[in-house]
Amino acid sequence: MEDLPLTPLPRFGRPLGPFQGPFADALRYWEPRRLIYNLVLTAVVVAWLLGTWPHFRPALTWSSLPPMAVLALFANVCYCAAYILDLAMQHSSLSAVWRRRRWILLLVGMLIAIVLENYWIADEIYPDVC
Repeated sequence: MEDLPLTPLPRFGRPLGPFQGPFADALRYWEPRRLIYNLVLTAVVVAWLLGTWPHFRPALTWSSLPPMAVLALFANVCYCAAYILDLAMQHSSLSAVWRRRRWILLLVGMLIAIVLENYWIADEIYPDVC
C-alpha cells in the first residue's frame, strides 16, 4: 500500500468568507468581555438577594431554577447583539476609530442590561415574594 502525503487543508481552522478579518476581530474583542458582563449581572442579583434576603427566601426553590436559567440565556443572547453593530462599524469608514471606542458599546449595553435586570427583579419577582 502506497503512503499518501499528508497535507493540511488550506483553510482548516480559519474563518471563511468576507467576514474573516472583522469577524475574528469581533470574537477576540467581545468573548473575553462576556465573562465581565456575566459577573456584573450576577453581582446585581447577589446584591438584591443580600439586600432583601428575608423576602426572597420563598422565591428560591428548585422550580425557580429553570426560569432563572432562561433569563441568563436571554441576557447572553442580548449580549450577542453587539456583534451586529460591531461588524457593521468595522465595515464602515470609521473602523479605526470604532476599534478604539467600542468599549462604549460594552458600557452602554451593560448599563441597559443592569436597568432591565433591576426592573425585572423589582417589578416581576419582588412584589410576588412579599
